[in-house]
Amino acid sequence: MADETQELSVLPNAVAGGATHVSDEVVEKIAVAAAKSVPGVAELGGDVVRFFNAVLDRVGLDQVGDARRGCSAHVTDGAAVVNLVIVIGGGRPVPEVTDAVRAAVTSAVEAYGLRVDEINIRVDDVALGGPAAPSA
Repeated sequence: MADETQELSVLPNAVAGGATHVSDEVVEKIAVAAAKSVPGVAELGGDVVRFFNAVLDRVGLDQVGDARRGCSAHVTDGAAVVNLVIVIGGGRPVPEVTDAVRAAVTSAVEAYGLRVDEINIRVDDVALGGPAAPSA
């Protein structure tokens, strides 16, 4: 009896199964970039974070920690909860800035195929007359 080989046809549209998980850090980076793009957002991060970032800036490590500064996120089942700490520019109405931040972050995160369930924003400081000065 001769050995017969049988060719299997490959379907061009066949896709392997599996799960995709987007890490919290990815959502944090997306949210920070979107929040920084909103007019009226002077800076991100609370007092302590801004203080340490100012120290890092002075010693030439100005890019360390910037990507996720002022943001935390949690992703569960394709849905994100984002928490932001911002500094607003002087004279800017808080509701106007925070609404614009929510819209920008929602749009940016959803562009990556995730759903945004919640965006919590804490306005930590106001920048009056120039860049926000870090407090200790």
